Amino acid sequence: MYSVLPQGITVETRVPASSANLGAGFDCLGLALDVYDDLTVSTAESGVRVLVTGEGEGAVPLDDTHLVVRALLRGLEAGGVTAPGLDILCTNAIPHSRGLGSSAAAVVSGLAAASGLMAKSGVRAGFSADELIQLASEFEGHPDNAAASVLGSAIVSWTDVVDGRPRYQARRLEVHPAIRVTGFVPGTESSTALTRGLLPDAVPRADAVHNLSRSALAVVALTSDPSCLPAATSDRLHQNYRAPVLPETTRVVAELRGRGVAAFVSGAGPSVMALHDQPLPEQSLVMASDLGFRVHDLTIAGPVSVR
Repeated sequence: MYSVLPQGITVETRVPASSANLGAGFDCLGLALDVYDDLTVSTAESGVRVLVTGEGEGAVPLDDTHLVVRALLRGLEAGGVTAPGLDILCTNAIPHSRGLGSSAAAVVSGLAAASGLMAKSGVRAGFSADELIQLASEFEGHPDNAAASVLGSAIVSWTDVVDGRPRYQARRLEVHPAIRVTGFVPGTESSTALTRGLLPDAVPRADAVHNLSRSALAVVALTSDPSCLPAATSDRLHQNYRAPVLPETTRVVAELRGRGVAAFVSGAGPSVMALHDQPLPEQSLVMASDLGFRVHDLTIAGPVSVR
């Protein structure tokens, strides 16, 4: 039997954007970024009312098919509670379909709000970070973006199979203070389903070994030796296969890497991220701007907040 949340409880969440893969760490490395989706949820007498401002306004559903609502309802179900009604305000700054983890952020927002409602009502304790990662990753199918939005900073994630079901896990890394992040965000969108569908089922052993070594090196580069970042972000598993549908993205990555910058496709693209401890070459910034990319100086973000 489900416990019923009382009316009039309000929680607010703030969830950071994320960049997944970081070059070599396909589906396992992630980084939280200081672009945020804010969510306000109140329990109401009946119904589900959704208002969206900012990114996605006028383009996303305003009913219980909205991803935030689906995640919120899933969180309440997982906690063994229900609400007679919900008023939901989404204030979004994370661009959609740009490789910045907008869908993962939406899921984490809904689940974190469910956790906050349960805790604030006293019905039960809220979810732990591990529980949030598990529930959010069940929506995503892999934990890199979701874990970064939950834990903040940089993360290493992995998936086990326990009793025939995936168990998603992650650990946070403390990023070296000298590392800076620059994002290159185009005006065009990209479909994750499309770009993931371009990847082969098998790759050469040399390419697999290349990425294994670089993913391990990424932990060193991110935490203690930023000079290793260019090598640590070198990829052979996914970016070249996606290049035909991301020509401008591929050009920006090649331009930056040709000048010794640790640049990579952010998630499934089309955004590009650069990790660096020195100023970026002016020629690269001009070239990216000429191709229609907006250049953003970003900060590595902390974890999801709930109040």
